Amino acid sequence: MTAQAQSDHVTIDAWRIRVLFSEEAIARRNRELAAEIVKSAPRNLLVIAILRGSFIFAADLVRQLHEAGLAPSIEFMQLASYHSGTVSSGQVTVLKDIDNKVDDRDVLLIDDILESGRTLAFAKDLLIARGARRVLTAVLVEKPMKRAVQFEADFVGFDAPDHFLVGYGMDVAHQLRQLPFIGVVEGEA
Repeated sequence: MTAQAQSDHVTIDAWRIRVLFSEEAIARRNRELAAEIVKSAPRNLLVIAILRGSFIFAADLVRQLHEAGLAPSIEFMQLASYHSGTVSSGQVTVLKDIDNKVDDRDVLLIDDILESGRTLAFAKDLLIARGARRVLTAVLVEKPMKRAVQFEADFVGFDAPDHFLVGYGMDVAHQLRQLPFIGVVEGEA
């Protein structure tokens, strides 16, 4: 994979990507989010990262939570609503569940993007039904104009325009997750 930078655009192989949120802006926002989460006074915190897109955000945010004095347990859950398409089916399926019990614990669900709200609403309801004391949600980006169900995240990194986003864990055709920034695919180079 070859990359070529050009002002606020990057060309990687056949993709032309406009940088929306830089690596520095993301790092700064992760520190701020960790401080906000600490202020919510979580008890016996269990962090659950929603795979796949949130893995980089979750890792960086958990490190910032550590710097801020928290030592959460960490789990992963894989949910699907897109299945094989590019539009949500409206049905959320658990593909990989957590191993830990959530009884009387504070849970922080971490996801990469909040669009329709179905996935996070489903996960939050599931964990509350399993006995979580409180379920908080943190998302890297949200697109409020895409909401299909009433749902608001407790902690939001960035508001994003209604464009297809890549980088920092988010992908297109299983590519570009590794980018250290969040960008908008603008087409082929």
